[in-house]
This record gives sequence, C-alpha cells and structure tokens, in this order.
Amino acid sequence: MQNRWAYQLGHLRSAIDQLDALHEQWVHARDSLPADAPPGTPTFDDALAEYHAESWGYLDDWATHGHTLREINSAARHAPSSLAPPPAKAPVPGRNSPVRR
Repeated sequence: MQNRWAYQLGHLRSAIDQLDALHEQWVHARDSLPADAPPGTPTFDDALAEYHAESWGYLDDWATHGHTLREINSAARHAPSSLAPPPAKAPVPGRNSPVRR
C-alpha cells in the first residue's frame, strides 16, 4: 500500500461529493428557469456556464488523482490473498511419482 493513496482517495471522495452537490444545484437552477429560457438562450447558457465553471476544479482533482484507483486495483489483483488456497506444488523434475496399478 502506498502512503499517498489515502490522501488521494480523500481528494477523490471530496471532489465527487462536491460534484454531486453542484449537480443538484444545477438541476434546481435549471428547473427554476423561466419557460422562455430553453437551451440556447442567454439565460440558460449563462446558468449552465456557471455550473461548468464551478465543476472544473473538482474534475481537475479527478484528472490528477484518478489514476490512484487503477494503482489500487492493480496492487489488489497482484497481492496474495489469505482467502485463496496456496498454489499446488509443481512436481520436482527427475523424481518419478508413484504409479498406481
């Protein structure tokens, strides 16, 4: 285990929490727009641009630290498991194993 993983996972968790909160705010803001403000109007586009601008920092955290998830997965796949049975021992070359007749 790498010491930095806990720090990086903390950043990722915080970033996803913030992105979730921003999305909820966006949905509320979008639903609050007047009926005459469909996509493509300045009112809608300005609200969407604000949502995107607030999201970039948290998306950058994912771009910076997201590789940590692959590192942890790779380490876990290559680590020995106490739940798995030990590998079978290979026969020693040159020794004849007993043959049943």
